[in-house]
Amino acid sequence: MDHGAHFSWYHYIPGLQNLEVHIAGAVVVALILMVFSLLARVSLAARKGYLVPDSKLSFLNFSDIVAEGLYKLTQMVLGKDAKDYLPIIGAIFLFIFVSNLSGLIPGLSPPTDNVNTTLACGIFVFLYYNYKGLRIGGIHYLKHFLGPAWYMAWLILPIEIISHVVRPFTLALRLKGNMSGDHTVLASFTDLAPYIVPVPIYFLGLLVCFLQAFIFVMLTMVYISMARDSEHH
Repeated sequence: MDHGAHFSWYHYIPGLQNLEVHIAGAVVVALILMVFSLLARVSLAARKGYLVPDSKLSFLNFSDIVAEGLYKLTQMVLGKDAKDYLPIIGAIFLFIFVSNLSGLIPGLSPPTDNVNTTLACGIFVFLYYNYKGLRIGGIHYLKHFLGPAWYMAWLILPIEIISHVVRPFTLALRLKGNMSGDHTVLASFTDLAPYIVPVPIYFLGLLVCFLQAFIFVMLTMVYISMARDSEHH
């Protein structure tokens, strides 16, 4: 089933034929999330005074479930500031999760199977949490790189710099490695027995897709929390 390097449905989408598979996949995932967000906003606007969920599952109910789940996830680490960080954390989680899921569809290769995609996510996280640290903590954020005592700065500073610089790479390689391994296993079982055996493997793949997105955003929130609270250290 591993057609990512040879065959891809992305090549049949107008405008994406000449793009690399992981770039085309990222574009498609971004468009899916944009349409989902737009439909949710339109549905909410059409239901003025919407407070009580419908008795049956609807698109608006589903949107609420997703938003509430992401809010609770953000609140686990970032507490009372969860509302401020929800758009970023939610966007990262949904992008990675939907990207991972796309790899479960025959003929598609997940964008997160390519290190360029995962590294872009890691660099974004790196830039974002440092930006928030500087904006909230100012000089205090920079001072925490020097350690608790000035005479230890010569030792602590290079350690802190290395620690921060490697974070986007560890985020990227962990996600890329796990998704590559997961879809390689899935492809192997599908090729051996394409009808019955892959069913439990698909459920396992679904779990891996969720867990990898969960781990990525949990680490992201930990980095944000540490940067945000640096002025108290």
